[in-house]
Amino acid sequence: MLPLLSKDANVYISEDLTEDIEKLIKAFPEDKVFILADEGSYENCFSKISGVKGISEKRLFVIPQGDDNKNAQTTLKVWHFLSHSGADRRSLLINLGGGMPCDLGGFAASTFKRGIQFINIPTTLLAQVDASIGGKTGINFEGLKNQIGVFNQASAVLIDTSFFDTLSRENMVSGFAEMIKHTLIYSKESWEKLRKFDIYDPDMEALRELVASSIMIKNHFVENDPTEQYLRKALNFGHTYGHAFESFAMKAGNPVLHGYAVAYGMICELYLSHLRLGFPMTDVIDISNYLKKVFGIYKIQPSDYKELFNWMHHDKKNEDNRINFTLLDEIGQLQVNINATKEEVLSAFDFYRDLCQDC
Repeated sequence: MLPLLSKDANVYISEDLTEDIEKLIKAFPEDKVFILADEGSYENCFSKISGVKGISEKRLFVIPQGDDNKNAQTTLKVWHFLSHSGADRRSLLINLGGGMPCDLGGFAASTFKRGIQFINIPTTLLAQVDASIGGKTGINFEGLKNQIGVFNQASAVLIDTSFFDTLSRENMVSGFAEMIKHTLIYSKESWEKLRKFDIYDPDMEALRELVASSIMIKNHFVENDPTEQYLRKALNFGHTYGHAFESFAMKAGNPVLHGYAVAYGMICELYLSHLRLGFPMTDVIDISNYLKKVFGIYKIQPSDYKELFNWMHHDKKNEDNRINFTLLDEIGQLQVNINATKEEVLSAFDFYRDLCQDC
């Protein structure tokens, strides 16, 4: 097991999954090691760790799959499981799965008995490069993404790309969106390198290196601003519109995966970057066409704008009743806390729809 980034980052690239987990949990009594998984990660991934010394299915709790279950009711069930299974303040919770169990499990652990330690073992590309890293934990509330939560770093995050064997193509592509976001906010060089990678026919060894690079980029923004006061807000690029797409689609009964919604959000925020900061229109069109090729388009109509705009007003990043954006001056250069007029916000939806004319 090799430390990734720095000794303080707590993120590791696994060389031997069984051996590495045993090292991470050896300080805890076996009867104090608990595992949280959702139905998908239990079915597809638990067998990869079930033979590890200290891991027992008797101390495993399985929650329903899907972001609509990342809520207070599920969290209560996790607390109940821990409480009635003998967990105390010396216990450890291992969160196995994608972003949902990592987010919810981290929040449940951070608040149970005022906080127990937790380890994330992310099994999806999205969770490995984003959700499991950086200390954000939380749940959805009243239809809004991640409204309740705390900042609390995992004791460790263990990255093993062999879990990708269990992923659908759609989930692989979803995770790739966050990697694209990382490169666009970081440097032209990282963006040009990533765009050459074919996520639909992935070279897994090359992907392993790109995952490590993506984690390093995220850590660059997190380590100096762990509670998102300024610099870390760079990571919100694509998410103000993206969360609106995600909430709108969920309410419409036609949900889209998080990464796809972020990709659609990046298209809108690239155009808004042009309007507000002069981001080159040639790059807006070039990157937007690339995103459209990889992620397709979620079709909307002008009659949907009002509801989408309302979802954006509920975004937790807003301050003083103003919608806040992270926007780009150019690739690798950005500004945070940028506001826009309602007309500008809606015109980005028009640009997005124009891309779809030949869909």
